[in-house]
Amino acid sequence: MTDNLKQQLKALIIDKLGLEDITPADIGDDTALFADDGLELGLAIQKAYNFPMENDAQTLRDHFYSVNTLAAWIETKQGQAHAG
Repeated sequence: MTDNLKQQLKALIIDKLGLEDITPADIGDDTALFADDGLELGLAIQKAYNFPMENDAQTLRDHFYSVNTLAAWIETKQGQAHAG
């Protein structure tokens, strides 16, 4: 997993959720990102990385658990797109 992707995700999270007093360094790679509300962030990820989201809420919650899980999922999706 690239540190660059993690930094991009942290910046996207801060920007899309309007977290003005937060820096990327404040978000741990394994820190839970949120509990229930991820729609805005999900749409931002879908647009930024150009792939559709799964419809299963539990699967999405698993992917969006932390920066590490989100980065791993994006890298997997990007690998699938390049392979197909």
